[in-house]
Amino acid sequence: MGEVSVTSDDAFTDLVAPLRRELHAHCYRMLGSVHDADDALQNALVQAWRGFGGFEGRSSLRRWMYTIATRCSLDLIAERRRRALPIDLGPSSQEPVVDDVPRTDVAWLGPYPDGGMESRFEEREAVELAFVAALQHLPGNQRAALLLFEVLGFSAQEIADMMQTSTPAVNSALQRARAALREHMPSGSQQQALRRLGDTRLRKLVTGFAAALERGDADELIELLSAGVTWSMPPLPHWYQGLEHVGPFVRAVPLGSCGEWRARTLTANAQPMVALYLRAPGDDAYRAWSLNVLTVHDDAIGDVTSFIGVDAFTSFVLPVTA
Repeated sequence: MGEVSVTSDDAFTDLVAPLRRELHAHCYRMLGSVHDADDALQNALVQAWRGFGGFEGRSSLRRWMYTIATRCSLDLIAERRRRALPIDLGPSSQEPVVDDVPRTDVAWLGPYPDGGMESRFEEREAVELAFVAALQHLPGNQRAALLLFEVLGFSAQEIADMMQTSTPAVNSALQRARAALREHMPSGSQQQALRRLGDTRLRKLVTGFAAALERGDADELIELLSAGVTWSMPPLPHWYQGLEHVGPFVRAVPLGSCGEWRARTLTANAQPMVALYLRAPGDDAYRAWSLNVLTVHDDAIGDVTSFIGVDAFTSFVLPVTA
């Protein structure tokens, strides 16, 4: 790449604009939070703008920007707590907890709005909820090396230069990261599972899930779930596993004590998602309640991760009432 000249803020913005979306997704994978990804990317863009005079096209713009974004993400990892899901905190609950209380001492993993994402299979795999959740168990340097190598295709030597370390250190980090990731990842990706399932069956599962909640039909909803289904609701700490425990929870909480639901089907983390609005008893409006990312196992819904709170809706630019 030849020398690049930037003479104005607008020119710099135009130059990096094609990379913004993928850089943001990279920061999200590193950090497990849209808000943290926003901060990391903003820091990276500021640093890049300030340092562009010293860049002078000595490497590709993409590599240079990923170097800065990765370092900004690593700075935030060092400052902030590791992102988690309820299943990381302890065993599943055996009985429904109707009055569960949010835990504010945990940095919770958040969903990712994937609208506008390219349709490349590998890119969609790399934002799946299970993959991003598993990444959070890795130290920052291993997380960065794995993403730069496996997802983004940089060589070990390039990564060593980007992270200011040696190639053997990068290879060692990759080896440890792959071993640790296997302990926290399912055997197959969601993209593979969704392809096997097919669009017709997937639509029936997602629309059936939404309709069952709107109608208050617990039996219909439970029929869509796999025998080993899990249901978690960050920031609530309790979670449930298996139909023998998820079934009573469904009857007691979402279709028992909450109120009436209105649903909207979307996608998040390259997976189906249902946004739920709740009209509580005595209320006159349906208010934003949870974004429910669905993971399919074989021919059924295998995991429901309900991200509760208005903040999740604002990240997806969704209305807070329906």
